[in-house]
Amino acid sequence: MWSALVEPGDEVAGALVAACGAAAALDWVDRSLAGSTDWDLLGAGSDLAPPARARLTRALDRWAARRPRVDAAALARAGARSGAHLVVPADPHWPARLDDLGAAAPFALWVRGEPRAVRTPGVALVGARASTSYGERVAVDLAAGLVAAGLGVVSGGAYGIDAAAHRGALAGGGRTVVVLAGGVDRAYPAGNARLLEEVVRTGGAVVSEVPPGAAPTRSRFLQRNRLIAALADATVVVEAAWRSGAASTAHHAARLLRPVGAVPGPVTSAASAGCHRLVRDGVAVLVTDVAEVLDLVGPLDAGRGEEPAPAPGDGLDPVAARVLEHVPRRGALEPGELAARAGTSLAEVRGALGALELEGLVRRVGAGWAARPRGERGEG
Repeated sequence: MWSALVEPGDEVAGALVAACGAAAALDWVDRSLAGSTDWDLLGAGSDLAPPARARLTRALDRWAARRPRVDAAALARAGARSGAHLVVPADPHWPARLDDLGAAAPFALWVRGEPRAVRTPGVALVGARASTSYGERVAVDLAAGLVAAGLGVVSGGAYGIDAAAHRGALAGGGRTVVVLAGGVDRAYPAGNARLLEEVVRTGGAVVSEVPPGAAPTRSRFLQRNRLIAALADATVVVEAAWRSGAASTAHHAARLLRPVGAVPGPVTSAASAGCHRLVRDGVAVLVTDVAEVLDLVGPLDAGRGEEPAPAPGDGLDPVAARVLEHVPRRGALEPGELAARAGTSLAEVRGALGALELEGLVRRVGAGWAARPRGERGEG
């Protein structure tokens, strides 16, 4: 419901859901829109500071018009009609890389195809829609080489370099992921509909953070770029004009501290001007073949084809994960000491400890708490 209620990248909504949980946050929105606003969001006995109240008040104004149109049953029907899976952060198929986006991370992913493909380590190959034959050839060759090395390819499904990257991955017999700005039931551009169906048929995935039926808009295209960058281990811009969406994806990747590469082209080609600019500005390093792209990603090992199995504590909300880091394996700490070490409130620590106990990750020891030994986890 949050994926339908707010626009992609709404950091106020992201912070609210992270603090309260999706269901409690939605309930708070409904009560506030009905005129019963409670600023003690965390139940800790202290109201939000005025600046935070002002941001939430403005956000409520944004969400008010759309809220009556968001219906859980209708979303479920739309997902079923489109054959989409809904993947949320607590699911085993959730790509943990997206959590690096913080409050701007998506609330969920609507996935057509194989959900595991979204977690496969890979490289984002992006570039101009108005591409040249040179750029398309490079994109096809890079994609085919990357899947041969056991990596996936992520791109946006657009004409030009994006489509060439997907075709190259398919030709190489590998998985590719298409990230759309609209719903997964609306192929955009329509001319690539058959390509998207082939991606799904061969074990890849078509994904979006907005529900089926949602229209692609300019702002959603811009926000979509952050997902492409976040889903990949590295981003390579094959061709880009001086100002382009591909350059936007590169800057998102750089902000996430992910490696960025750019393919050089003729100095006279406007289609390569953005690539040369990224290299000149120090955002990207120059790459010319698959080996140099693999150097960006780092050394591969035999298990690189899939992400490792989730470790204990994976999928926890950020506060619970931080508290778990400070729960001792030997001895025990009281909640007040854990709050001081984790940099959270006492109320947050108590809530996190309850969740961690249910997960079988911690246990009570007198008045304190200790990490549960690995052999005992899952028993309580």
